[in-house]
Amino acid sequence: MSTTHAHVVYGNNCTIDEAADVGYGGPEADAPTRIGDDATVRAGTIVYADVTIGDGFTTGHDAMIREDTTIGDDVLVGTKAVIDGTTTIGDHVSLQTNVYVPTNTTIGSNVFIGPGAVLTNDEYPIRTDNGLEGPTIEDGASIGANATLLPGVTVGENAFVAAGALVTEDVPPNTLAIGTPAKPQALPDPLEGPNQLA
Repeated sequence: MSTTHAHVVYGNNCTIDEAADVGYGGPEADAPTRIGDDATVRAGTIVYADVTIGDGFTTGHDAMIREDTTIGDDVLVGTKAVIDGTTTIGDHVSLQTNVYVPTNTTIGSNVFIGPGAVLTNDEYPIRTDNGLEGPTIEDGASIGANATLLPGVTVGENAFVAAGALVTEDVPPNTLAIGTPAKPQALPDPLEGPNQLA
């Protein structure tokens, strides 16, 4: 049976699978969980309190969305994907299986993030306290499978990060970032134009 806490506000036509937990964290949270119309939350998924989600939301199994997160319309959070809170995600976004999104990340609209991609937010983990700054992924960008983005980088509008790339510096708009470390180059013809997520 799914666990739905009293401080959850649902839109119309939502389907919450058994073993999903929506509103985790209890009424002591700053704000309730709000989920728009036509949501599907699959078994094993945990959505914390103080999360706001638009219409057409879908998860795979065992996804986790932490508090202080805002998600737009028509967003997919894939199986075992983790959004670690204090994050903003736009409309028409696809986070595939095993994507990791750290605290203090901004993801625009019409963005694709491939399976196993890892975004990071701590420049010197447990060595110094420089604060946490996640990446910014601008509208229309695509991140390939198993790519890694270092803290504070910006992936520009309609840019494409190749599978397995290590992004250590900003990626300019409308470019392809490829390699370890990733270097920008011109987008090949098949990659030009917007993502087809909307």
